[in-house]
Amino acid sequence: QVQLVESGGGLVQAGGALRLSCAASGSIFSINAMGWYRQAPGKQRELVATITSGGYTNYAQSVKGRFTISRDNAKNTVYLQMNSLKPEDTAVYYCNAQIQATVFRLSDYWGQGTQVTVSS
Repeated sequence: QVQLVESGGGLVQAGGALRLSCAASGSIFSINAMGWYRQAPGKQRELVATITSGGYTNYAQSVKGRFTISRDNAKNTVYLQMNSLKPEDTAVYYCNAQIQATVFRLSDYWGQGTQVTVSS
């Protein structure tokens, strides 16, 4: 059983910063890409940022230059440092990871989501 547990969401004023963390635990052989997605009320879930096991990163245009994704492979953890937050960043943020529980089994896993609210 694999679990992704997120932490770090909350309420912050515009211009402020938050750091999200997501730790994977359970039966893990290896972790490929990890990433963050978000879903605002009434909108579809969208990609925020992803990072490969080798450290290659990809960002949504709306967060480039403000958000930084990183990971600690020894801890099976991915982070999202969010700076210069804007009210339009308000959403539930979800962690995602492509995890091999065994060498033959690759699956997509999601965290439970953490609320980020940015006040104007």
